[in-house]
Amino acid sequence: MNYRWTADYHFSDFNIIRQYPKISLSEERKLISKAKKGSKKSRDELIFRHIGFLKFRIHKKAFPALVRRFGEDLLSESILIVYKKIKNYNLNYRNKRGELHPVRFISCIWKRIDGFIIDYLRKDNHYHSSNHIATLD
Repeated sequence: MNYRWTADYHFSDFNIIRQYPKISLSEERKLISKAKKGSKKSRDELIFRHIGFLKFRIHKKAFPALVRRFGEDLLSESILIVYKKIKNYNLNYRNKRGELHPVRFISCIWKRIDGFIIDYLRKDNHYHSSNHIATLD
């Protein structure tokens, strides 16, 4: 993937978002199914479809100074988490009554991504250093 981090949203972000707009749940599940079977193209497409979401979560959880300092690392590591989550996504998820209950991929990754961001910034006191105390909302 040829994607470069920028601290703020720039034109390149909007090009990716425009090129990879939101898709239906059934289309998303087809992509995940293909990616789980080894399709690099489907896997990369899923990643590109979630770049905007990953950047949004990074900006939501970290102050701008921390985003400028650690944003590229956070995004790179977040992408690796998404790769792992694709492999672990349960296409046959069932609710408590045993009924098939498909869920959006984003629902499966957001807590993990948020937790990673907070853990990363807390490591070596990045989170609390130099008057940048972030809220845990």
